Amino acid sequence: MSTAALYLILGTAVAVSGTVRMLLVRDAVARLIAMNVVGVGSLLVLMAIAARAPEGTEPLLSALVITGLVITVAFTGFGAVLIRRIEEAGEDP
Repeated sequence: MSTAALYLILGTAVAVSGTVRMLLVRDAVARLIAMNVVGVGSLLVLMAIAARAPEGTEPLLSALVITGLVITVAFTGFGAVLIRRIEEAGEDP
């Protein structure tokens, strides 16, 4: 089994497990973490696709993965702030 196939299987399993967790929990912080897990799974799938390029790793897909990591960190912080403000306001999400 090639490395790309292993990353593809692992990325799919991580994304599916994150999706299941996101659908089963009610806590907002747990949902935020589950969304991050889904994002990591999708980035693993992108890297698996990039690794299948005949001349090595596809540079464009690698750049997309790095950009995705930066966006994930930014939206995680934004989501954490929103969750905190909702909990301070006394509303139940």
